[in-house]
This record gives sequence, structure tokens and C-alpha cells, in this order.
Amino acid sequence: MKTGIIGLGAMGAPMARNLHRAGHLSAFWNRTPGTAAALARDLDLDAAADPQALAGQCALIILSVSADTDVLEVIDALLPGLQPDSVVIDTSTVSRETACAAAERLQEAACQFLDAPVSGGIEGARNGTLAMMVGGAVGVLDRVRPVLEAIAGRVEHMGPVGAGQATKAVNQVMAAGINQAVTEALAFAQALELPLDKVIDVVGSGAAGNWFLNHRGPAMTRGKFDPGFRVALHHKDLAICKQMAAQFDVALPVIEMTLIHYRRLMEAGFGDEDISALFREKQALFPAGNDRPKHL
Repeated sequence: MKTGIIGLGAMGAPMARNLHRAGHLSAFWNRTPGTAAALARDLDLDAAADPQALAGQCALIILSVSADTDVLEVIDALLPGLQPDSVVIDTSTVSRETACAAAERLQEAACQFLDAPVSGGIEGARNGTLAMMVGGAVGVLDRVRPVLEAIAGRVEHMGPVGAGQATKAVNQVMAAGINQAVTEALAFAQALELPLDKVIDVVGSGAAGNWFLNHRGPAMTRGKFDPGFRVALHHKDLAICKQMAAQFDVALPVIEMTLIHYRRLMEAGFGDEDISALFREKQALFPAGNDRPKHL
């Protein structure tokens, strides 16, 4: 199935490489031409001139962009070139309302849409092991599943259009809570003057073990916060989660607290760092040096 991808950022570029390796990739496009040109040289494959041209070459188009407005702008740019019964899959994290709006626009062009946000970080994108949460028609998913299996280790149908984004919202709330717990606990361990590498190793092998601790703990305790998943992007996602929770007249404490902490990091110039940069905030909670209590 001839496949194109739009958006060659931290997630999109490795997904494009995996699609190419599996023999599916026919075209790609990126808003920044230099990024597309670099990938074209690496893959020996020409970049599409624009989204409309890409749509004319591909029966399946995968989006990996950043924001709700980006998704709808790309959909509008694709429409003039789309072939009937083409499938557009959005792997971005956007609102459920945006997913439904994209589906409606494509339906008018006799095309199909799946909202399929992913989780697993840059490592998952590089290794083709992402978890993909899909909303849309089961029959459409079955058609494109062999392609998606080149970029995801698990592809799970969650319900109608919008269900993928709803599931991703749940994921992002959990990720915020895990980030809060891990960074706070490791800052606590540091204040207790424990050997952090051993703490990560022993705690990670027990009931408190988790992916974030094992994959981000060693780097954050050395003051390295390479993305990963950027603070500014998670802040954007949690703002969407906050809007969704407000529909139930509920404010979720984990969301509210993390939005505040991320805003502080962004204002301090750390918005492009990995979300493990929250460790900076947690370290500031504890006294340093001579102000710390002494061991008995």
C-alpha cells in the first residue's frame, strides 16, 4: 500500500525510516524543507513538493504534527489531491473534537480517517515498538494494519473516531503522575544522600518500577534532559486533558499541578527539554549543603 508521511519531527522521522525499511514509504513532506531534503538524501527518495502532491501519490497518509491547528491545516492542504477511499491516519496528540472535525472533512471527500495517537517516546519510534491507540472504523484499520505494524508494536482499536485521542488523554494524565512521582522521589533520595544509581536499580526491580524510572532516571540524576518528550508538548497535551475533564466539571489535581510546574520550566527556558526536567523543580524543594540535616 503506497504510504506517505507528513511531519518529520522527533517521532515522524524515525517512523518514516521504519516505513521505508518495510517497503511501504512512497512519499514524505515536512513544513521545513531542509528536514525533508536531509531525509531524501538518506533514503534516496524524493520529498513531495507539497501535501497535495503527496496525496496524489499515496493511498495511505500518516500525519505526525504538533497541534490541533496543524492537523486541520494539513487535512485542508491534502483534500485537493486525495484519491477516493484514501485513508488518513493522524498519530499526533490533539483533542477528540479535532479528530472528529478531520474525519468529517475527509468523509465529504469520500476518504477515511483514523485517529491513532502513539506512546513509547523516541525510543519506541526508532525501534518500531510504539503503542498505537486507534479510533475509527474497524474495517479501515484492518486494511492498513500491515503498514502500521512497521511502526508500532501494538495497534489497538479503541472505538469510533475520537476514541484514540481519548485514550491518549488517559495516557498523558498517567504520564504526568509518573513524572511527578519519579522526579520527586529521586530528589528525595538525593537529599538523603543515597547513591542514586543504586536507588534506581533496586527500586526499579520492585513494585515501584516503571518505564520512566528505568529510561529517564539515570540521565536526569546526571543533569541530562535530552528529549525524549518535550516539556512544552506535554504541557500542550495536558491542557487538552484539562479541557476534557472540565466537561465533567472536574479539575484533576495531577493535571493542575503539572501544568503549573511545566509553565515554570518553560518560563525558565527549559520547554524543549525532556519532561524529566521536572527533576529541576523537585530538587529545589530540598535544602542544600550545610542546611541539610546530618546523619546520626
